[in-house]
Amino acid sequence: MLFPFFVLELALEKYPCYLTTPDGLQCFIRPLQAGDRHAYETFLRLMPDEERLFVEHRFLDTAVFHVWPEKIDFFRHLPLLAFADGKIVADASLHQRAGGWKRHIGLVSVVTHPDYRGRGIVDLLINELVEISRQAGLMRLEAEFNGERDVGILAFQKAGFDELMRLPGYVQDMNALYHDYVLLGMRLKASEELAAAAD
Repeated sequence: MLFPFFVLELALEKYPCYLTTPDGLQCFIRPLQAGDRHAYETFLRLMPDEERLFVEHRFLDTAVFHVWPEKIDFFRHLPLLAFADGKIVADASLHQRAGGWKRHIGLVSVVTHPDYRGRGIVDLLINELVEISRQAGLMRLEAEFNGERDVGILAFQKAGFDELMRLPGYVQDMNALYHDYVLLGMRLKASEELAAAAD
């Protein structure tokens, strides 16, 4: 079950907006737009090889990339971008399942520009997606990593995700090399739970 249209629309009303990192970097935050193709392609080409393992679509395949942004469906895949210094510096994406036994669970992924890491941008974007997911009624969030991504794993744990599973040598990259598989998860509090906690 995907977000009801009006619920997601309400959750996205705050964008575009500006958010500031702890060190004072002001980031312009908004969902991906069709016109972002060139900037997004440039951004993704900076992503280290070990971070491409769980990218579902081959964004770096030019033929695929030309089509993908024009067909973006925020109800299935919501990419939330952070801009600073005239370029994309981070992308936090929320994926939903259309149905089935995991329809209540969102899948979150975050990629950050190598020159802007350690500045708290990931923390800001994860918090934004958590809030969007909570408002829209998802009950849990998950995030997948290969074991080498210690910094990314720590960022999600800081935001409230717990390690659910770690399987040694379970996933294989495009070079046929094996990596540990790490699954993190978070239980989202419903609006009424948050209200009760505030009383």
